[in-house]
Amino acid sequence: MTFIDIVDIRNRTTGSKDALDLREEVVRGLSHHAGHKTLPTMLLYDEQGLRIYDRITTDAPEYYLFAAEEEILKKRANQIVEYMHAGRSEQFSGEAVIELGAGALRKTSHILQALAQLVPSPMPNAPVTYYALDLEKRELERTLSDLSNSELGSELKGRVATKGLCATYDDGLTFIQDGGLQSQSADLQGSYLLDKLGRDLSPDSTISSNSTGTNADGTPPSTPGSERVPLHLLFLGSSIGNFARGEDAKFLRSLPLQRGSGDTLLLGLDHANERNKIEAAYDDSKGITREFIMNGLRHAGRILGNEELFSPGKWEYVNVYNEDLRQHEAYYRSRCAQKIVDPVSKSEFTFLQDEKIKVEVSTKFSDEDAYKLFSDADLRPVHRWTDSTSSYSLWLLERPAFTFPLLKTPEYQQGRLVSSPFSIPSVAEWQNMWACWDFINLRMIPESMLFEKPIDLRHICLFYQGHIPTFLDIHLSRLLQEPHTQPEEYKYIFERGIDPNVDDPTQCHPHSEVPQTKEDWPPQSAILEFQERVRARVLRLYDDISSGKVKLTRKAARVLFMTLEHEAFHAETLLYMLLQRAGTGTIPPSGFIPPAWTILADAWNSAPKPSQGSVVLGPETITLGHDDDEADDESTDVAGHEFGWDNEHPKRQVEVGAFRIDWRPITNGDFYKFYKSDESRGKVKFPASWVEEDGEIKVRTLYGPVSMDVAYDWPIITSFDNLSVYARVKGGRIPTEPELRLFYEKFDSGYEGGANLGFRNWHPIPATAGVGKDLKGHNGGVWEWTSTVLDKHEGFVPSRLYPGYSTDFFDSHHQVVIGGSYATIPRLAGRRTLRNYYQHNYPYAWVGARVAYDV
Repeated sequence: MTFIDIVDIRNRTTGSKDALDLREEVVRGLSHHAGHKTLPTMLLYDEQGLRIYDRITTDAPEYYLFAAEEEILKKRANQIVEYMHAGRSEQFSGEAVIELGAGALRKTSHILQALAQLVPSPMPNAPVTYYALDLEKRELERTLSDLSNSELGSELKGRVATKGLCATYDDGLTFIQDGGLQSQSADLQGSYLLDKLGRDLSPDSTISSNSTGTNADGTPPSTPGSERVPLHLLFLGSSIGNFARGEDAKFLRSLPLQRGSGDTLLLGLDHANERNKIEAAYDDSKGITREFIMNGLRHAGRILGNEELFSPGKWEYVNVYNEDLRQHEAYYRSRCAQKIVDPVSKSEFTFLQDEKIKVEVSTKFSDEDAYKLFSDADLRPVHRWTDSTSSYSLWLLERPAFTFPLLKTPEYQQGRLVSSPFSIPSVAEWQNMWACWDFINLRMIPESMLFEKPIDLRHICLFYQGHIPTFLDIHLSRLLQEPHTQPEEYKYIFERGIDPNVDDPTQCHPHSEVPQTKEDWPPQSAILEFQERVRARVLRLYDDISSGKVKLTRKAARVLFMTLEHEAFHAETLLYMLLQRAGTGTIPPSGFIPPAWTILADAWNSAPKPSQGSVVLGPETITLGHDDDEADDESTDVAGHEFGWDNEHPKRQVEVGAFRIDWRPITNGDFYKFYKSDESRGKVKFPASWVEEDGEIKVRTLYGPVSMDVAYDWPIITSFDNLSVYARVKGGRIPTEPELRLFYEKFDSGYEGGANLGFRNWHPIPATAGVGKDLKGHNGGVWEWTSTVLDKHEGFVPSRLYPGYSTDFFDSHHQVVIGGSYATIPRLAGRRTLRNYYQHNYPYAWVGARVAYDV
């Protein structure tokens, strides 16, 4: 007889939902007023319910969720498992794969087989342990026994051990958090070298000898025997849809995924499909779903003390898809007026004829729903696999080193804005920004590069580490009329950076005079200590505002807004500088699962393209800018005020004539073909985002150069001059700022809709606009050039706090760019009034363009 290892933890954890808890939940749900009664969904998943559910997945073709998920796993299990391990070192000792709500394991078998293929040969102690977590011990014993005795079971021996965890979700998560996996895996001493399956995390990239030994992770080595078990969670079947919105994110946030460790979650999500399709899926023609739901009513009676308490003839199953809420709802409906008496407490529960008891909600997810869920749960989507009918997706997720949440929703009262996401930044926004800044500076720049200039038109890397806290400290001192943080002399060398004329670098706006020798610069350790003192000053200011010691005016809020966004701009500046040394010095971003280029390219190549290359817009009137007059900065009306830079004020109306514009920006592939053609000869320069290695043109990424085949459909990053030439040759032009803004307002999905912003990726991706029901999408993760030259506009007033922010660049050399790149924080990219700018021939900034045409 096969021994099945079941770890029964139902009685080991505090707060376990035992039969008594379930009974209380049943009684509580039935005690509500008519129209509000509920029964817990867990009633559906007793031993009998699990078996009936298994029949739904095999015998009810209308239930597309199982088939769609199984299709993905059959086709993509090897890719999924490969990507699950992309963030791991080549060799490690053991890992745990835990499936929440395992069921019959038919779908999971594809993952298990792929896991086994990662281990080249059987070992005395299998280095991977799969735990099937479910509620019913006998069902776990049955399914795991069937697996062990199957052909797949033989493949798993010595490669993947299988165990059961008899527990609720809460039990299982508590068990993991309390170190239960470590004790379970203490006897697993085997380690294995990952069989790569063609894995290419950073092709062609090399780290210079200067960076060897740099602790990119910032993590001290582990003490032997104390290593945490690497963790991969599986939560399939769109089971997260059984949680109410808000509770789903709370649950996912509670998952014990260690930040920046490579731990993953594979999550199944059903799409917000057609109503008829969804309702049929939960009410199949064979009546199996009806049997499954009605079995829950028998379970409720058993929990109360009498399995026959709810007479089947007096109840029926009804279901409906609520399109507004995007959720399927399952109910018991009372066929008649009736009364039920609790056998134990003798409490009476009365039901009206046709009264319904809600027993299950299955939430469906639009793309916006999915990205909101991930953001609220502090998770980053690594990759997505979708079935052939686009009905269902499997998402691989991680909890990375840092994340940026979605912007809060503006709030209005009586038509007046009372809470804006672009008002005074919160302390949490500062903490997120600091985490990002420190990640870039302390984990991506080796010590050997601190005194180097990755590009000639900017300062050395160390300058920016001093510039950010110094700029912040200067403006805090001016606001509060207080002395500068020591050492005060930092303000003389770190106050302002440079943006020299590309054609004549001797021509530059006013800036700080910096040391000319390495020995004259302050040491990095002193700069970091200074930074901590300045950050503490920021937090004290928030405390003083909260206590009333400092009056919160728009001026105070403006200083905080300005300095935070200034830091965000410079994070991106530093990164596009570091890109020029990626593969030859810059350390790739650890703490985020690295891209598996082959898998990504496979998905990108099969993604849908617009049926038409462009769209006609206009004529139309568009609003640019907002009202943000610094003359009103003594006002205490802060929460509802939207702050911006001086070139965003004031609000103004602009007429846009009819024009045609491409759905998607010019790609690397487009420009590569053009660059290689006779049409471009002598007209364009080699893009700084490309690099030639051994005669092959590749595209730079922070992980090192990748082949043109991988980056073919990414938006190309290059100068306005280059792209303007391309557009003219193609019979078009670069759009004006109002034209591009009009396009964005109609078709840009935004960060909340999945746009490649806010470090969702550390590289561009192909654009997505022009397909789907609403044609909305994103541009792949770049700013976009406009043909509008930065200059004064009607009503422009220079900033009092930062007078030269715009006026120093009213020089006819700078073009307005709008949008945001993959490294632009949501606060910047999400503000529709934001205007950035670069010199027309500046080759390094992460800016692309699309072609517009006169109609």
